[in-house]
Amino acid sequence: MKIGFIGLGKMGSRIVQKLLREGHEVVAWNRSDHKLKNVETLEELIRSLEKPRIVWTMVTAGEATQNILDELSKFVEKDDIIIDGGNSRFKDTEKRFKDFKTKGIKFLGIGVSGGIIAFENGYPLMVGGDKRGYDYIAPVLDSLSSPNGGHEYFGEGGAGHFVKMIHNGIEYGIMQSLGEGFGILEKAEYNFDLVKVAKLWQKGTLVSGFMLDRVVEVLSNPSILSSIDGYIEESGEAKWTVDQAKEEGVPIDVIEKSLEFRRKSQKYKDVQNSFAAKMISGLRNAFGGHEFKKK
Repeated sequence: MKIGFIGLGKMGSRIVQKLLREGHEVVAWNRSDHKLKNVETLEELIRSLEKPRIVWTMVTAGEATQNILDELSKFVEKDDIIIDGGNSRFKDTEKRFKDFKTKGIKFLGIGVSGGIIAFENGYPLMVGGDKRGYDYIAPVLDSLSSPNGGHEYFGEGGAGHFVKMIHNGIEYGIMQSLGEGFGILEKAEYNFDLVKVAKLWQKGTLVSGFMLDRVVEVLSNPSILSSIDGYIEESGEAKWTVDQAKEEGVPIDVIEKSLEFRRKSQKYKDVQNSFAAKMISGLRNAFGGHEFKKK
């Protein structure tokens, strides 16, 4: 299939490369210069696509996404399909879905997970929005999720981004638990070899899995941990998860405390210097390529 793609950052560029490798044709645009960019304007991108056009945006959530969608709305037509693959807030996606629906445009919000290794493993894709649009682009999603990922349609509006929001909130809690647990092991009197502990836990324990594999990566490179400042960035989804839980009256102690810890790491040196903070920063870099502050 032929796809227009907007946003060639860490995730966007890898998605484009995977689509090309899987045999799709991609027309790419980025605000700044990029080696994958092959059109100069959004209008040129739209005009180069056959109807119904498929346009995938992968830009920063919030104002940047809204600005791109506002520009796109000037050029797209009835039955075209627009995909927001960024980490947009589900309430924003809900509104955009309704706005585009009145114009006959099929809008999809897709939560994309899997980090930088999903290029090879396949992306897990959480889809919400127009069901007919989802059915139409299924071959694209099949390609992106190959060989070990997957995609699922969860409902209209912001359903896909809602599921991704909760996923990211859970992710905060998992990373916090691993950081704290290995922080205790690191301080213990027994002088544990943390790599040996982590590698043993990989072998069928209840805490084995993707994130523990990243722990092994981080611990196996001591120079990473020793160079990390411990200032942990936050991307917004955990706060949205906490806000939604409170709105619905659902207890959310673990995720809320994980969010509080990140905010403390941005202010207090004792938290920044903790093993847990450094581990979490290292994990973010290992699975998502997120930059960390260096000492």
